[in-house]
Amino acid sequence: MSFFIISPELYAMFILPLLIFIARIGDVSMETIRVIYISRGVKYLAPVIAFFEIVIWLLAMEVVMNDLSNIANFFAFAFGFAMGTYVGLIIEEKLSIGMVIMRIVTTEESNEEITSFLQSEHFGVTSLDAKGSRGNVKMILTLVNRVDVPRITEHLQTTNPHAFFSIEDVRYANEGVFRPKKPNAITGLFHSFIRPRKKK
Repeated sequence: MSFFIISPELYAMFILPLLIFIARIGDVSMETIRVIYISRGVKYLAPVIAFFEIVIWLLAMEVVMNDLSNIANFFAFAFGFAMGTYVGLIIEEKLSIGMVIMRIVTTEESNEEITSFLQSEHFGVTSLDAKGSRGNVKMILTLVNRVDVPRITEHLQTTNPHAFFSIEDVRYANEGVFRPKKPNAITGLFHSFIRPRKKK
């Protein structure tokens, strides 16, 4: 009876670097998400992510340090770091964590149409008179869930492509009119941990 045996050369040059590469993707993507959580004021999940992140990093670093002559391990370590950063940003984009404030500068004629759309979608809207470099304009302020931004920008580009708008992260907001967010299975689990509890 024969068994499949991996040769030491194959293990050292391909399998071990692949494991290091995967480990680095895991810990760096966790680091990216952890930093984003900290910047958004999510203080409950960040320490949990940090624990698993450092455990994976230590395991990968130990393997690299045990065989400094293996150049494949160094490349796997570096490429894993680069890919982990990208994967972390993709995960954060899919999770759409937090809220943002949108500032929309438009004309008097377009103001009513934009505010009507936002109100019909159950977004809170504040409309202000302002003066720009080309005359009087309207400034619309709305605080929205990050996941809803593509829907609003798509509407603006379709109905008013020349409207100027900017988007900024919001760490905390009190009161106001907010459109309910429909979490998916992943975001629902995360938000169940970070949702503030009401005092009895």
